[in-house]
Amino acid sequence: MIFLKSPQEIALMRVANRVVIEILAELRERIHPGISTGEMDRIAAELIRQKGVRSAFKGYQIRNGTVPFPATICVSLNDEIVHGIPSTQRFVREGDVVSLDFGVVYRDFYGDAAMTFAVGEVSEQVRHLIDTTAAALEAGIAQARVGNRLGDVSATIQERVEQEGFSVVREFVGHGIGRRMHEDPPVPNYGARDRGVRLREGMVLAIEPMVNLGRAEVVLKSDGWTAITRDGSLSAHFERSVAISEKGPEVLGVL
Repeated sequence: MIFLKSPQEIALMRVANRVVIEILAELRERIHPGISTGEMDRIAAELIRQKGVRSAFKGYQIRNGTVPFPATICVSLNDEIVHGIPSTQRFVREGDVVSLDFGVVYRDFYGDAAMTFAVGEVSEQVRHLIDTTAAALEAGIAQARVGNRLGDVSATIQERVEQEGFSVVREFVGHGIGRRMHEDPPVPNYGARDRGVRLREGMVLAIEPMVNLGRAEVVLKSDGWTAITRDGSLSAHFERSVAISEKGPEVLGVL
């Protein structure tokens, strides 16, 4: 079931997503070679406390019986696609590709966003991977308009990625978001135009392309959460929560 949000509910989601974007921006400024991913998680938890919201990720279960996520933020390095678990024993190095995925809950509504960046100098190919993933997100958002179909968003993302020679992850997709972090509809980053549900005012979608430098195949690590590229290639991930309105797509929480 797809839940349409009222203007008042979307206003609350603006606040939740603004907090997410603010904290991601601060984390980005504080990351440097030598910092542990566990320290990044500690900082995120402290910022959540200061802003009076609660973590959307810590304790989250994909379904009953699965291992709850143990941290406040997902920190995925290099060949890790998504859901990397922070550790005080894992350190960021010069040249690493870092993906941060983060969410909060404000007055029962969720905010969710992700970003990828390089630490220090990396190759032009790696820069191009990151830039293409960000551009694919923007292209997909531009299609999130009343009257379009979900496939218009998905196909646009896939086309933008594949024309640059990269591959789209298929095992993980975007999602509706609201009073729950994962709501209907699923939002794949691949598909065909003029297919899928018709986009309506009041829908809110978390659009999040995950793009690999090499092949698209994914392996899940033994921790039950961290997804890595099967071929060991680098990966990038960007996400924003987007409200569908008659005025066009609104990226929630933009600073």
